[in-house]
Amino acid sequence: MIENTNTYNEMSESLSCVVMITIDIVSDTVCPWCFIGKRRLERALAEKGAEPKVFVGWRPFQLNPDMPAEGLDRKDYLTAKFGGEQGAQRVYDNIRLAGESEGIEFNFNAVGRTPNTINSHRLIDRAGQDSKQDAVVEALFQAYFQNGQNIGDIDVLVDIGATGGLDADATRVYLESDEDVERIRSEDAMARRMGVQGVPCFILNRKYAISGAQDPQVFLQAIAQVEADLAQGELAPAEQA
Repeated sequence: MIENTNTYNEMSESLSCVVMITIDIVSDTVCPWCFIGKRRLERALAEKGAEPKVFVGWRPFQLNPDMPAEGLDRKDYLTAKFGGEQGAQRVYDNIRLAGESEGIEFNFNAVGRTPNTINSHRLIDRAGQDSKQDAVVEALFQAYFQNGQNIGDIDVLVDIGATGGLDADATRVYLESDEDVERIRSEDAMARRMGVQGVPCFILNRKYAISGAQDPQVFLQAIAQVEADLAQGELAPAEQA
């Protein structure tokens, strides 16, 4: 069973009354491997079965923390990052193949702008308050990687939030404010201080970290270790799996 939660405190409090596993996914909304990692984790959890409960929370990370608020033209971005579209093509060909194996059809050619992702992370964070993070994250990935939408644009984000079950008017008011902007940046900075250098990074029960979009079997092995720890009453600080 997969459920969503929004804060470490909520998860820690829940641990005191029910045996469960928490998985915090540190990710960015413009990271294709994060989309692939989501699919692979879903496959692992489907294989694992319903018990114990698994609570999944999405945590912010910016691959491009210095991105202008308005984002960059995609061609300019690819030139700066990969030396041009040909360099990007070599990288994206591998990603496309990995995506196809997970049922994801990446459409990188549709992307016209590389966005600043602060507001998309704020949307995910707000969705967690209504236990709708998974739906909103899925809608964000599909909007960007498959439909080429600018997920830095508030109008687009409002529509994505509505797709995920959020109230459109309330979402617009929130995104047009500065609420939680600094907190999201602080969480991003905290992830870097914890040693997260790339995403996705999956943190299980604040103890084991899995870096990258690993195969489902890797997740299942880590989950089995967490279950063993819980059976022994063990909860410890994070350490690399």
